[in-house]
Amino acid sequence: MISKTMEQALNKQVNRELYSAYLYLAMSSHFESVNMKGFAKWMRIQAKEEQMHALKIYDYIITRGGTVSLLDIEAPKAKWSSAGKVFDEVYSHEQKVTAMIHGLVDLAIKEKDHATFEMLQWFVKEQVEEEQHASEIVNQIKIVGDIVGHLFYLDHQLGKRE
Repeated sequence: MISKTMEQALNKQVNRELYSAYLYLAMSSHFESVNMKGFAKWMRIQAKEEQMHALKIYDYIITRGGTVSLLDIEAPKAKWSSAGKVFDEVYSHEQKVTAMIHGLVDLAIKEKDHATFEMLQWFVKEQVEEEQHASEIVNQIKIVGDIVGHLFYLDHQLGKRE
């Protein structure tokens, strides 16, 4: 059985993961509106990943005998001034999510909840990858700058994501 404290914290994380999905869908929509289909596809796939993360925690709460409480999801912003600004926000957002996951790990340790600690290790590893991917794209955008042809090439490359 999961403690009420851990249950509430995990329910908040379900909400945060769903917000992440909303954020990445908003970013995908933004890229669609400026005809950057590769960036849009990358973001849409990212949104699906975040939904999967939410469901992983959702299922875990149920498996441990807890109750899932779905909270309101904040609406993300809808427009950005450049691809670089979008990915700066992605990188910053992923760093915040990493801190949230680390907070859950700390809580699991405090509560001596070994099962939740073990489940969260998947998220710890996942966040390393999420930050790395975002950082790489931020750096690629900085290298190519606002040169249309270069951004077009990067858009094409990101569109290859499966």
